[in-house]
Amino acid sequence: MSSRYGRRSRNGEAEVANSLPEELARRVRVVVLDVDGVFTDNGVYIGATTSGEPVELKKFDIMDGLGVKMLQWSGLHVVLVSGRESPATWIRAEELGVECRQVAGGYKVPLVEAVLEEAGADWTELAVVADDLADLPVLIRAGLPVAVANAAAEVRAEARWVTRRAGGSGAVREFAEALLRARGRWSNLVTAYRRSREEGGEVTAFLGEV
Repeated sequence: MSSRYGRRSRNGEAEVANSLPEELARRVRVVVLDVDGVFTDNGVYIGATTSGEPVELKKFDIMDGLGVKMLQWSGLHVVLVSGRESPATWIRAEELGVECRQVAGGYKVPLVEAVLEEAGADWTELAVVADDLADLPVLIRAGLPVAVANAAAEVRAEARWVTRRAGGSGAVREFAEALLRARGRWSNLVTAYRRSREEGGEVTAFLGEV
């Protein structure tokens, strides 16, 4: 049996490449990251203050955050998209300076369509990193569908590339590096980042010098 990306293995999952295909990577203009299960480990800490106000906490991987910044510094449009509204997600997105769209109920296709329209891009220019069934309607439309290592089997079956790291444990950073390496940008970005920390200033100011 074949998938739209090639043969399927005996367990029914799509066979994926060890490295991100250059032709797909260079086409990407917009990156959509799911939040719960991709940007986090899917865990949610729920409690309440002494006055009864609800409190929700999530754990985010710091290396993932730098991966997102690397994608942005390279000129890619990065958006966090979640089918669950969460104040913690808004806070992390604001901290990173990244666009965030959330909607209750998991209906993500209209959100992503709006992102693409505003960016002047189409589905073939979209990379999506996903983990669970609610992501499938977006994943199957994307030019570069990516699954985290611990994604649902159905999601891995539709992925063109699968991370080695689990969601919330460096999967976003792994994807960012793989994408930027395939686009020929990673080394220059690392050099520019290092220089920005040595000399001060914005990373983008050094990109034209490396």
